[in-house]
Amino acid sequence: MAELLLQRWVVDNEDRIVNELLELLRIPSVSADPARERDVRRSAEAFAELFRDAGLEHVRLIEPGQGAGLPAVYGDWLHAGEDLPTVLVYGHHDVQPVDPLEEWTSAPFEPVLVDGECRARGAIDDKGQVLYQVEAVRGLLAERGSLPVNIKFLVEGEEEIGSVHFERLLLDWEQYLACDVVVVSDTGMISAEVPSSTVSMRGLIAFDVALRSAAVDLHSGAFGGTVPNAARLAAEMVAELHDADHRVTVPGFYDRVVEVSEAVRASLAAQPFDEAAFRAQAGGVAFLEGETGFSALERIGVRPTAEVVGIHGGYDGPGIKTIVPATAGFKVAFRLVPDQRPEEIEASFRTWVHNRVPEGIEEIVTGEAGVCPAVTDIDHPAMVALAETIEAVWGRRPLWTREGGSGPEEALGRILISPVLFLGVGLPEDRIHAPNERMVMAQFWKGLVAAAELLVRLGELRFPKRDDELPWMKRLREEAKAREEAEARSKEVLPWTI
Repeated sequence: MAELLLQRWVVDNEDRIVNELLELLRIPSVSADPARERDVRRSAEAFAELFRDAGLEHVRLIEPGQGAGLPAVYGDWLHAGEDLPTVLVYGHHDVQPVDPLEEWTSAPFEPVLVDGECRARGAIDDKGQVLYQVEAVRGLLAERGSLPVNIKFLVEGEEEIGSVHFERLLLDWEQYLACDVVVVSDTGMISAEVPSSTVSMRGLIAFDVALRSAAVDLHSGAFGGTVPNAARLAAEMVAELHDADHRVTVPGFYDRVVEVSEAVRASLAAQPFDEAAFRAQAGGVAFLEGETGFSALERIGVRPTAEVVGIHGGYDGPGIKTIVPATAGFKVAFRLVPDQRPEEIEASFRTWVHNRVPEGIEEIVTGEAGVCPAVTDIDHPAMVALAETIEAVWGRRPLWTREGGSGPEEALGRILISPVLFLGVGLPEDRIHAPNERMVMAQFWKGLVAAAELLVRLGELRFPKRDDELPWMKRLREEAKAREEAEARSKEVLPWTI
């Protein structure tokens, strides 16, 4: 096998890169903890310094939410020429809380190297994966004196709290973040021996349903059997949310669901899946259930779901309290797949609830979130380049996986009108969001080499000019513009400038 780009450079720079990783991981940039706000800013400043040292230009901190959010970091290198592609690399520098602290075998912000892995909060999610992208740029500049593409980095500081200001940031900075392709390394692979890449993430919309049947709880002896019981009504609605085949009963729920291609289905079928191990990972559940006719991996990745995430009502203290509850409710989260739209599911669900509430019962349905599903066409030339890159570095063609979760990647693809590629090296055992989070260093070094290889392959492609947009690009741009105009009407917008 021919030697890959940067393999020798990595050997020569290994000690320095490891030290950089350890320094970044020592910063407790927990975005969910207000007491750590200064640490999140310190983390952003550390990445800004890393950018400058690696050779990136126009480096600066971006204050999202018109100064109300936690800082992102921007940097670029734009000397490849107008005819060559522009690549935007996305990541995040904030990290999850460390609880429960007693389960860590070493201090979460005192990184250690043990048995070929680096253990610390943020090692894999996502500081380590951002670092190998930056080092790939440094290495190419050192070895070649230039890059095969124009490149921009955007590393946000609010991903672990839901990227609360991220879409606003993208809209404000759209002209500066314009690109032909987005590369994300905040994901993982099936295993070190079975490389894979994510091709989609499900969308999300959630609701809190509150019901009131009376002004106060009533005595069950005096009123039971005659007045409506809010807890019973909530339970009935929860039971009716799915049919006997575990299909969601909200009208029109499946109307926009796009059936996946045979290639994607075959890739899912080829993925190793150990049901016993999966059930153990899920806390030792006795059996699996879900929509009839689909495998567990299909239910997670390519099928929409509705999960009741909470139900409440009546008395739940010790002993018994003989009442007819006046209030009750439940919370439900819908995971969406292409081409489902959160606003359409919201309208249908509100109607579904209303049709099940008897006259005289008060209902309040509160929406809690709204994220569209994201998907990248596996036949896109950039995806072909990604597949070739992974095969060159890991020695076998990647499998295409579907993420069951949701993230800011949908907004990246929609607003920037660009395909999103996932070059992540995390492994299922990396304990993301859990104690003893780790980065397997063998995966890290492969990720660095792969990041460089991918840039070279992307540099060989030519993308449509913005004034010659493909139909799907035009549609997405029009939708993004409509969203921006609606947002602008609701509040004053003060655009950021470089």
